[in-house]
Amino acid sequence: MRRTSPPVSHSPAHGGLPAELNRFVGRRAELLELGRLLEEARLVTVTGVGGVGKTRFALRAACEAQERYCDGVRLAELSALTDPGLLEHALAEALGLTDHSGKPPRAVLAEHLAGRDTLLVLDGFEHLVDAVAGLTRELLRRAPGLTVLATGRLPLCVDGEQTFALPPMPGPEAVRLFTDRAAAGRPGFRPTEADSDAVHELCRRLDGIPLAIELAAGRLTALSVQQVLDRLDHRFRLLTGSARGSLPRHQTLRTAIGWSHELCTPEQRLLWARLSVFAGQFDLEAAEYVCGGPELLDDSVLGVLDLITDLIAQSVLIREDTAAGVRYRMLDTVREYGAEWLEAMGDAERVRRRHRDWYLGLATWCELDWFSPRQADVAARVDSELPNLRRAMEYSLEHPRDVHLGQYLAGTLWFYWVGCGRLAEGRHWLDHALEPEGEHRAHRLKALWVLGYVAVLQGDAVGALAALQECREGAELSGNAAAAAYAVHRSGCLALVSDDMARAEELLREALARYEEIGELNSNVLMARIELAMAVAFRGDLAQAVAICEEVTEVCEDHGERWALAYALYVLAYAAHTDGRLERSRDLLLECLAIDHAFHDLLGTVLALELLALVTLDAGDPAEAAVLQGAAERIWPSVGLPLFGSAYYNAPHALCERKARERLGDGRYETFRCEGASLPLDAAVARALEGPPRPAPAPPRPRAATTAARAAAPHTREPAASRSVRNEETAG
Repeated sequence: MRRTSPPVSHSPAHGGLPAELNRFVGRRAELLELGRLLEEARLVTVTGVGGVGKTRFALRAACEAQERYCDGVRLAELSALTDPGLLEHALAEALGLTDHSGKPPRAVLAEHLAGRDTLLVLDGFEHLVDAVAGLTRELLRRAPGLTVLATGRLPLCVDGEQTFALPPMPGPEAVRLFTDRAAAGRPGFRPTEADSDAVHELCRRLDGIPLAIELAAGRLTALSVQQVLDRLDHRFRLLTGSARGSLPRHQTLRTAIGWSHELCTPEQRLLWARLSVFAGQFDLEAAEYVCGGPELLDDSVLGVLDLITDLIAQSVLIREDTAAGVRYRMLDTVREYGAEWLEAMGDAERVRRRHRDWYLGLATWCELDWFSPRQADVAARVDSELPNLRRAMEYSLEHPRDVHLGQYLAGTLWFYWVGCGRLAEGRHWLDHALEPEGEHRAHRLKALWVLGYVAVLQGDAVGALAALQECREGAELSGNAAAAAYAVHRSGCLALVSDDMARAEELLREALARYEEIGELNSNVLMARIELAMAVAFRGDLAQAVAICEEVTEVCEDHGERWALAYALYVLAYAAHTDGRLERSRDLLLECLAIDHAFHDLLGTVLALELLALVTLDAGDPAEAAVLQGAAERIWPSVGLPLFGSAYYNAPHALCERKARERLGDGRYETFRCEGASLPLDAAVARALEGPPRPAPAPPRPRAATTAARAAAPHTREPAASRSVRNEETAG
């Protein structure tokens, strides 16, 4: 017996506030002031020099203020983003917003935030200041419940903005921070009386800048406090040749980072510089490939690992535990310093190329591994690697000789764009990659059929036809049998959602014959079989549809495939309902829904909800059926044209609505439909999987309870309208 939910959900709560990895020190007065500003203004920007702690401070303030915002606090980390065209996609990711439609991402964001009471933290925007300012201005105008807390080295200069200049830490707090971080590297560390003056002087020399203090504290694993102070003092004099107190604070930080850099071994410095090519997080294997070489301890695995361990101990790297395993990252200021050294060494281009090549290989492996029991792990891996994959695509598309590699990357990630709720971003990259004219190389052909697939799912028939026709013609000219098969397949998919069932069946059978001829078997081939089953089911041949999908489920079980399995379960549920086997249909739909939701596949999710509504009605609960229809109605705008505008796909919805209105009456139907339409996606899926909330048991009352006491009793979770209708149906 199959599980009713996948073993792993790949998606963490994107945009949620991260847990603090160490103790937050000081800043009490500043937190109170920032909290006051957030109550008075809808846009507050925390400014300050690099390393002053803007991000950590803003996140702590957001955490303390989160109870004020009914729809929560979301974090968008922008420092790793270099393309302003991806800004809207990054915010959608932070908001946990999945959108399959072809609508402009900015419009999708505004519609999502309208009517919500949300605090959005925009961290590290200064390199995208114009784009962020424009988007922030528009979102604040269109979403009156939105508050934005931004961090950067300069203001956004948007009307209504309140700025909060975060100062360096005062002496006592700086000393507390130094002592706390030093104790993390040397457990039990407490400054002796002899050390006390040196610690105070060290924090003063570092101008109370937290990052500089933490870098200095990291050196206590090898040096005494006095040695740290002496070495820092030497570097200050070397750089300035003047009184230390006149050093500007941004120069203080660069001095502290440079001093930490000087204290590194040559191998540590080299790794630091090379690691600067990564965007966001990276793992050990990527670091070994991208940064390895004869200079790093004869390219041994242990050598790179040892150096990473050293850089963590020195606060140059940060270790993080994620759903994808142990990963590392650099603070932006530290990365910038390393990048400058990499450029100065003349090695930047080579290392960036190695970075791109690693992520080409990663994407290739993930595409192959998608058709395996590791689908959920693959989805989690691509989620965590998305900033680096973006950087790899950018690098390829910036170099004319490498455009074909950008096309390959954008096409190879089809499973992520389609299967994990990233259609809008996938469309961005595919359109961008296909802009340059070129020969119909294999990589361009792949990007074309993937673009056609994405356009079909977005409801863009014109875009889909253009891409698929170009792909098929190019494939035939170049003799690329695989690209031709995919173009035919996706043309059949377009016919299916366009209600041309005869044409859909013809094209899908042709595609399957082509796949068999070239020996192709993967998730796409299984989807072709499932789409054929849908076409024959809509034409009335349920027996053939069931036979096809039962065969597909066997292949899925053999290979551990879950994403395509969900669509096969949908067709089997459709057939079971048509045959009057309601419990069987419900069981299949619940498993289908759990899988689709885990992969963020909105199309599969909303189709399952629509059919589940009809099954629920036929099982005797028109009220809950109307709730499920309302929930589906809320999701469709993020998918595209409701039910593709297809009479076949719309049939279950229309039948359910007609029957529910007959049994409930128009007024009650609308009440329940609106109840469903008010449910967020996660809540709607949870309700579908777990059933409607049950009335809470009434608390025990004294026998002589008065009417007033009864009126004061707690309300149950189920709305009064729901209880009334359910009671009437039970009585009937």
